[in-house]
Amino acid sequence: MKKRRPTGKLPYKEGTWFAVPLRQGGYAVGRVARHAPEGKIILVYLFGPKRERVPTLDELDHLEPHEAVKVIQAGDLGLLDGTWPIIGDSSCWERERWRIPAFIRRDDLSRTAWRVIYADDDPNTVVTEERTPYETTELEPNSLHGHKAAEIYLSQVLEA
Repeated sequence: MKKRRPTGKLPYKEGTWFAVPLRQGGYAVGRVARHAPEGKIILVYLFGPKRERVPTLDELDHLEPHEAVKVIQAGDLGLLDGTWPIIGDSSCWERERWRIPAFIRRDDLSRTAWRVIYADDDPNTVVTEERTPYETTELEPNSLHGHKAAEIYLSQVLEA
């Protein structure tokens, strides 16, 4: 049976902190940095280490963007259905500090790659793509993770 998206106001906004359940138990945390105008696609900063419980907002406000273990695009269903518990909204949200990074899109067959730039107000809208060396390592792959795939990915990153 297909899950229906709730209608009405989104339960999150830019700056919202949330918990991500990990496959091996416990939680990581994330912060919504951007979302598509109608929801569905979010850009999130994800943080370790693994926590045994969902942290409080006071425990998170010191986290900085450069401390994130990953910055990814994900579906927002985990926030909508409650499997990603919303912790709260910080009073010290500074949008300009939590940017949308460039991503890399690779074609393995031709061994070519592109640096992908998204619109600052919509993590689902590509503004430009420019060629970049295939071997570039400092950019995250340009991919959209479903919320369950994001849980698996983050679990693997924190286990490594």
